[in-house]
Amino acid sequence: MSFDIALSGIQAINDSLDVTSHNIANAGTYGYKSSRANFSSLVAGTQVTGVMVGSTTQNIGLQGGVLNTGRSMDASINGRGFFIARDASTGETQYTRVGIFSASKDGFLTDASGRKIQGYSVDGKTGTMGALGDLAIPTGSIPAVVSSEVNYVGNLSADWTVPATTWNDAAVTPATPPDPSTFNMSKATVIYDSLGGKHTLTQYFVRSGTTAAPTANSVDVHYVLDGKPVTTVSPATTPLTFNATTGAMNPIAPANNYELSLDLSGVALSNGGKLGTVAVDYSGTTGFAGEATTSTNNADGYAAGNYTGVSLAEDGSVVASYTNGQKQTIGRLAIATFPDEGALTAVSDTAWITSINSGEPLVNTPGVGMGGTLTVSSLEQSNVDITSELVGLMTSQRNYQANSKVIQTESTMMQALMQAI
Repeated sequence: MSFDIALSGIQAINDSLDVTSHNIANAGTYGYKSSRANFSSLVAGTQVTGVMVGSTTQNIGLQGGVLNTGRSMDASINGRGFFIARDASTGETQYTRVGIFSASKDGFLTDASGRKIQGYSVDGKTGTMGALGDLAIPTGSIPAVVSSEVNYVGNLSADWTVPATTWNDAAVTPATPPDPSTFNMSKATVIYDSLGGKHTLTQYFVRSGTTAAPTANSVDVHYVLDGKPVTTVSPATTPLTFNATTGAMNPIAPANNYELSLDLSGVALSNGGKLGTVAVDYSGTTGFAGEATTSTNNADGYAAGNYTGVSLAEDGSVVASYTNGQKQTIGRLAIATFPDEGALTAVSDTAWITSINSGEPLVNTPGVGMGGTLTVSSLEQSNVDITSELVGLMTSQRNYQANSKVIQTESTMMQALMQAI
């Protein structure tokens, strides 16, 4: 009987060494979670007959260290959860902590093992999220978007005087720019037509009134598009006025907002493109004394662009970049959590699959529910503690020697008994 008991001890230690060696071998594996062998006694009736490895516990809940990689398509999960990947060949859904992603040649977001990453598609224009599935990456071009709004914020100096020469639209042509003596300041903004063609919309700010009778705290704005005056301004001939006490801009009647509207739909463009109505928003513009300054001067709209690459954002957004400088969110990564993540079944490529005891996955975007947040340009390292594993090796070695000694002693006793007989 003692032979069998000692033999079971040696067998259990061998099984434990398999777990320990697996941990040590994966000490440098991204996203790996260490395991522990749990010994259990063997009992036959009322008699102890040895020992065995009764179970193996996965230490999934322990976070590994975070390594900064500098690569925009790497991501680690801070807290609970797994990335969801679908094996292209078998269709099996697997779960992993390894966030090494890239865009495949057939236009999908995949991981380092070639599995298709699961997430929510996002409409680039509306931001609406779609259903959970493979994350497709549109690698084509995006169409041009016509400009519809210009935002201007600045200080139109209260110290301005009325220009020496009166502004005259008729004197302005593409070949003859406005005379500098007819305005106080000018600012140019690039806008786009329906085909993505660039056009220059220039605002000329002029102190209202005459040189003999200037209008305090009032500025006229004249618009010139590609060298041609714009006369379809609404409300027509309305100056920008400022409060004499606070310097803040007064609302523009009759809409009572801070916008002037330019109707450019009738402008003939050489490329055949079209322009529409452009609202020029002056919200936040002031009329203080001192230097005239500009803090914001930009327009919406953009030219057509071709796909150049993809990156990840902290909220799990998959962001595509284009040659026109635009970026669009085309999807969001999904994070799966489980009622009992320790009961997941480990498979190759540092991944897990569901089991009966793990429960069904709860899927959300990063940071929602029990799912952890993301850190981009980083990877989670193995959570193996090498020091603990080496101490375990020494303990296993002593246990192995002790069980071997039992077998040796039993053998000596049997030999003595046989000699006596």
